[in-house]
Amino acid sequence: MKKVVVGLSGGVDSSVTAYLLKEQGYKVIGLFMKNWVDDSVIISEECPWVEDSNDALIVAEKLGIPFQTVDLSAEYKERIVDYMFSEYEKGRTPNPDVLCNREIKFDVFLKIALQLGADYVATGHYCRKGTIKNADGTETYQLLAGVDKNKDQSYFLCQLSQEQLSKALFPIGGLTKPEVRKIAADNDLITADKKDSQGLCFVGKVHLPEFLQQKLSPKKGVIVEVPTDASQFSVVAPAFHNKREELAFNAEKPLYSETDGKVVGEHQGAHYFTIGQRKGLNVGGTKEPLFVIDTDVEKNIIYTGQGKLHPGLYRHTLFVKEDELHWIRPDLAIKVDETLEVMARIRYRQPLQPATLYKIENGLYVDFKDKQSAITEGQFVAWYIDDELVGSGVIS
Repeated sequence: MKKVVVGLSGGVDSSVTAYLLKEQGYKVIGLFMKNWVDDSVIISEECPWVEDSNDALIVAEKLGIPFQTVDLSAEYKERIVDYMFSEYEKGRTPNPDVLCNREIKFDVFLKIALQLGADYVATGHYCRKGTIKNADGTETYQLLAGVDKNKDQSYFLCQLSQEQLSKALFPIGGLTKPEVRKIAADNDLITADKKDSQGLCFVGKVHLPEFLQQKLSPKKGVIVEVPTDASQFSVVAPAFHNKREELAFNAEKPLYSETDGKVVGEHQGAHYFTIGQRKGLNVGGTKEPLFVIDTDVEKNIIYTGQGKLHPGLYRHTLFVKEDELHWIRPDLAIKVDETLEVMARIRYRQPLQPATLYKIENGLYVDFKDKQSAITEGQFVAWYIDDELVGSGVIS
């Protein structure tokens, strides 16, 4: 009997994951990860982890599997929270869920599982794992999209390595959410009708500005509205000598100054805002809602534009630096001056977009067929061939 440790989160997906593995004959252990201990920044009526760990315990008892709680709050603070603060401070927008999978679930947690003698760890992600048998007897692992297109969570695992995938199981990846809920209900699991958790990976519902204010002190600045006819949006492209010059030109984001528009309001700190954000600006009186088109954390200015079609929100091309480039399938990695046609997304649940990857010495351009809205520094771009996620990188 192979031994598998399931990250029991107290939700329906991980509950059914544990149930299915037990049915398949694995020896299953349930572990609940306690990743957060500071209740001051959580919307405190919902102290999530106590209730969640209780639900996880009840599910483990129902399934007759051993259960324990592991406290990973120190590692979580160091690897996720501190990283988030430093990224926001630089004016970038991190994705804690992607990092949490790479750094916590499939690193710290995986090591604990292996110490317990486990062969695998399993999570309730809606994605699948494929295995290719190589001629030399080795195996290459694939990260495949979940069958439920509405719930596919492969994007959140876009930073996993071959080694991490070799130890991973995703038992519900071939099911839809309604099927998962039905299995839970048919087996009287307490989590069958529990609604999906929102908010920060394992922290629960956090007021992000208040969360950030613990480290990044508020400072007043201005909100500038940039009109759609600003000169930045009518720059004529020069004659390009080669594809690299064209890509570099298209990847450049417009630069704004306070004189490019009118001051329409005040904010409490540019580092609390992200490109594409609409809520929290508290500026009224515009015909269409304002969207953040850029932030300047040095000068503490937020630049906005009216409407979701504002030209300041759209670009064709983004760049990933060499040291922030990651191939789940190293065998498919392209070399300098090579290109690869892919389907890509720049955020979770975004429909996949046709794009071409162009490799240069210090990184990789992702050139989309259609302009993309709110390309955001610090977020992850992930690229697919058919339904396989083959690589990803941090948008620079």
